[in-house]
Amino acid sequence: MPFPSRLAALVAACVLGACAAPRPDTASTAPVYAMDDFAAVRKFDAHVHANADSTAFLEQARADGFELLSINVDYPAFPPVETQHAIALKQAATDPARFHWAATFRMTGFDTPGWSESVGDALAAEVARGALAVKIWKNVGMVETDAQGRPIMLDHPALSLIAERIRALDIPLIGHQGEPHNCWLPLEQMTTDNDREYFGNHPEYHMYLHPDQPGYETHMAVRDRFLDAHPQLRFVGAHMASLEWDVDRLAAFLDRYPKATVDLAARMAQVQYQAVRDHDKVRAFFIAYQDRLLYGTDLTQEPGTDPDAFRQAAHATWRSDWMFLATAQSQRIETIRADVRGLALPREVIDKVYYANAMRVFAPHRR
Repeated sequence: MPFPSRLAALVAACVLGACAAPRPDTASTAPVYAMDDFAAVRKFDAHVHANADSTAFLEQARADGFELLSINVDYPAFPPVETQHAIALKQAATDPARFHWAATFRMTGFDTPGWSESVGDALAAEVARGALAVKIWKNVGMVETDAQGRPIMLDHPALSLIAERIRALDIPLIGHQGEPHNCWLPLEQMTTDNDREYFGNHPEYHMYLHPDQPGYETHMAVRDRFLDAHPQLRFVGAHMASLEWDVDRLAAFLDRYPKATVDLAARMAQVQYQAVRDHDKVRAFFIAYQDRLLYGTDLTQEPGTDPDAFRQAAHATWRSDWMFLATAQSQRIETIRADVRGLALPREVIDKVYYANAMRVFAPHRR
């Protein structure tokens, strides 16, 4: 696929030294942050899961300068949606300026009359209680089937009615469609160890083992048809819209859908994998699409997790990502078995990716 022209131009500029400080020994044309700035800079993690009735997540967020968006999701490995919802309401009441949440809905009763209307009414009530977005999970497309046993895909008419209700509520839809490209590869061909571990432990979602199910490109095409049908819907592509493996593909997606943004949750290693191979192109992508990217991690605090251990893990994840995005320092990334040099993105880019974009997408009244 050819480069999108905007990304290609910025890659050329970086190669010629016209974009800010690609290397630590090169004079910068724009100020950048250092590791010492980490805690002081305002930040927003736009994709976490606070699934434990614990203050640990909020405590670490305060210490590290983060606001949080905890996303409810109908995932069998998580507590029931009702439990996630109760935890979200409690945490938001504890610190409403720092803790935010996104609602979701179950697919139970999908084939029954009035299902779309009932779900839409329930989501309106959730928004009235403070939900900043609605999440639709990969079970649509990969798990759920209709009465005839056919996969329920995102472009099903019943889901279109819900999409229009969400648009009318003027909140974004967070969509997790498909899986990382690695999902359709054998374990030994995957590019990151975290994907190898996840799909090794969750063969039900490892689509390489299920060739009878819709393929990767089918999921991407369905998602795009859905967005074509709802051009005014504000859409957040969770996990880099499952285009994490190729910044060219992701750039083309963002060019095609101007109301879409994407979060980086659980896909930083795939970005780093590409940066090891073409640092200038990845850096240029972040600069070109600085208004369309949301920092996120997918950090999950499960019930029973030791609070101190969770705080340490969250802090380490947040600092590692900051080192990669905000500084030129190198660090060892074990999940790709490589030393990775940071992108040293200009401060104005970091400020958008880490905070301003989330305010525009999820809390425009606070801008």
